[in-house]
Amino acid sequence: QVQLVESGGDLVQPGGSLRLSCAASGFTVDDYALGWFRQAPGKEREGVSCISPSAGSVDYADSVKGRFTISRDNAKNTVYLQMNSLKPEDTAVYYCARRFAPSGQCKVSRRYEYVYWGRGTQVTVSS
Repeated sequence: QVQLVESGGDLVQPGGSLRLSCAASGFTVDDYALGWFRQAPGKEREGVSCISPSAGSVDYADSVKGRFTISRDNAKNTVYLQMNSLKPEDTAVYYCARRFAPSGQCKVSRRYEYVYWGRGTQVTVSS
């Protein structure tokens, strides 16, 4: 049973930082590409970042490059998203998702490849 549980969302001021966690069960995170997506009210869900299996590549949306960092801890079977220099436009529900099959380099734009989703965690950036 594949399960993904996000945590770490909070209210933060512009310029602040948060670290989101995605705890996985039912599979090994090192074997699959995992991505972070976000959705603001009235907007389409968009890709933020993804991390490829094993020592593979990472990918980021242009809007978060240089500010966000994706990583994994295989011992904890958990994927993280470190978010720095947060902006109001980063406000959204953030979702963790797993690619449908193992192996392969990830691209955050390939949303259609992600078929297992967590329930999301709210990030609000406001003064």
